[in-house]
Amino acid sequence: MIHSTLKRRDGAPIGDDAIEAFQTEFAGAVIRPGDARYEDARRIWNASIDKHPGLIARCTGTADVAAAVNFARSQNLLVAVRGGGHNVAGRALCDDGIVIDLSAMKGIHVDPRAQTVRVQAGVTLGELDRETHAHGLAIPTGVVPQTGIAGLTLGGGLGWLTRRLGLTCDNLLSCEMVTAQGLILTVDRQTNADLFWGLRGGGGNFGVVTSFLFQAYPISHIYGGMIVYPRDEAATVLRNFRNFMLEAPDEFTAAFILTSLPDGTPAAVIAACCCADLDRGAKMIDPLRRFATPLLDTVQPMPFPAMQKLAAEGLLLDAHNYWKFALLKQLEGEVIDRLVERADAAPSPHSKLVVFPLGGAMARIGGGDTAFAQRGAAYTIGIEAQWTDPADTERNRDWTRATADDLKPYATGGNMPNFLDEEPDDVVQAAFGTNHDRLMDIKTKYDPTNFFSVNLNVQPRRRLRRAAS
Repeated sequence: MIHSTLKRRDGAPIGDDAIEAFQTEFAGAVIRPGDARYEDARRIWNASIDKHPGLIARCTGTADVAAAVNFARSQNLLVAVRGGGHNVAGRALCDDGIVIDLSAMKGIHVDPRAQTVRVQAGVTLGELDRETHAHGLAIPTGVVPQTGIAGLTLGGGLGWLTRRLGLTCDNLLSCEMVTAQGLILTVDRQTNADLFWGLRGGGGNFGVVTSFLFQAYPISHIYGGMIVYPRDEAATVLRNFRNFMLEAPDEFTAAFILTSLPDGTPAAVIAACCCADLDRGAKMIDPLRRFATPLLDTVQPMPFPAMQKLAAEGLLLDAHNYWKFALLKQLEGEVIDRLVERADAAPSPHSKLVVFPLGGAMARIGGGDTAFAQRGAAYTIGIEAQWTDPADTERNRDWTRATADDLKPYATGGNMPNFLDEEPDDVVQAAFGTNHDRLMDIKTKYDPTNFFSVNLNVQPRRRLRRAAS
């Protein structure tokens, strides 16, 4: 018999009898160390994360989630919740505790008449786009198909439709959620309204969301693609890009990326998406093609899911990743020059700096209207180190940290919750900004023991008082 390494938070091992009793009321797969499925089940996209859960409970539905929560609470287990498993910090896993794995919960129901979509928590963006596109609809989500819809939504959700339609969390209509007490709640503007506010940008702090109901929109095809410029033109192109975006309408979203081509050639890339009608989109994007002489221009009409897959083309699977981010109120010339210098100094050709203009619909929602607080920044700067050889880890992490330090004098001091790696408490509080105190109240009400702690954690007030004493 395989003996579990599952342990309580105090380090005491959990006996097989307790696990076998849990299995009798759990319909999904219970995966333990030594199981043939274990190594694959504990692996996520970031190769820098190497955690060994004591048990992985792969849920089939909400009843399984409630059973797993009740078991974890009764045994005082550390709990991680896995959706798509794409968070760079590896919060989908934990050592020695239980992973409540939602990745098999793939239900998607599109209501074309109401233009709404009900989505279970294990769905990825690529799976969601495929189903909504079949009905000529789209939901504002992120830009990487492998991202899970659950974590993306709970932390905000930034992508190609954000400037026109807001963040993913801004388009959330209701949720079903399992609390730390194992209760199944409906959460919307009328029912558990305080919790609904907190789920829209407050991270995975309050429970396990098992399904989401989203507003969808009649978007089928867009005008978009990539324009690739030589790296030695990067500073000029970025200045022109900044000026262009100051006047861009909400239907237009673009990112400026300092990266390398597949053959290793350093480049400056504009990825653009216009969700207006195609003729207007072509005219809108045309000036981007004249900033300098492009090496490559793939901009054209395309199905929206094809635009969604562009970011994945340069993303290595099973590579090591380490990220930092900064929010800027403006993009000064000095910052532009420094970004290019830092990109040129990157030790890995797979690393990138991503300049993503914000504004539009997301900025017209008040910073206190949802838990997502970072509404006022003009740009987010992604510092995304990616490498394949573990021996290069320190060099790449040092480059990431040094680049983030260079941007601090120009940054707002806030952070996007979804983009954070492992960070100290003050950085977590800065991500939630002025909403942090209200989130603490909600945490204290729904999760007073901090049962859900393997996340961008907001601690309950009682716990903080005890720690202070």
